[in-house]
Amino acid sequence: MNENLKKIIDLRVEKTIKALERNNMKGFYVRSPEELFETVDTLASGSSLMTSGGSMTLAETGLKDHLLEKYPGVYLDRSQCQSPEEVQEYFRKSFFADAFFSSSNAVTEQGELYNIDGNGNRVSAMIFGPKKVIIVAGTNKIVSDMDEAEKRLEKIACPANTVRLGCETPCAVKGECLHCSSPQRICCSYVRLGQQRVKDRINVIFIEGSFGF
Repeated sequence: MNENLKKIIDLRVEKTIKALERNNMKGFYVRSPEELFETVDTLASGSSLMTSGGSMTLAETGLKDHLLEKYPGVYLDRSQCQSPEEVQEYFRKSFFADAFFSSSNAVTEQGELYNIDGNGNRVSAMIFGPKKVIIVAGTNKIVSDMDEAEKRLEKIACPANTVRLGCETPCAVKGECLHCSSPQRICCSYVRLGQQRVKDRINVIFIEGSFGF
């Protein structure tokens, strides 16, 4: 990465972390997957149950594989479920997890997390249940404000996810949200997480580079 651009991104991350901390969320900045794993291992230390929400970021950074390899029987992943019924049970178990991993569709420079969910399991666990929430986000997820966050989801995150999931929705064809009423619509729950009551329950780890949608 160009050093001049890197400096600007670093300043933006620093600004966002300060805003997150004003909102009682802890922020971190790592440069590599290896540094990410070290940070996660420290944050999740002592956990007896770890789960996660659907996330391309966790896969692309290698964190999901790291968790499966290092914490067998402690980290449970949806890919291990054998039936739709087991998936539903997995969603419920997530509320009792010591550590819940996910990414965020967008993080504003005002220290807010903005997410859209289909089933609602991911955003529900972010709000309440797990003792600790660990968000991993590439620096591509940082946006100026909520207006930009909404545009990012409608133009990038949600259409890309419908393509990934093979959903027959207008955005998968047109490449942008058309506010449809499709049976396979994944934009069902819109959640804006701002100031938190439980300080440092939510931890946001930014990793340098573009990861996920």
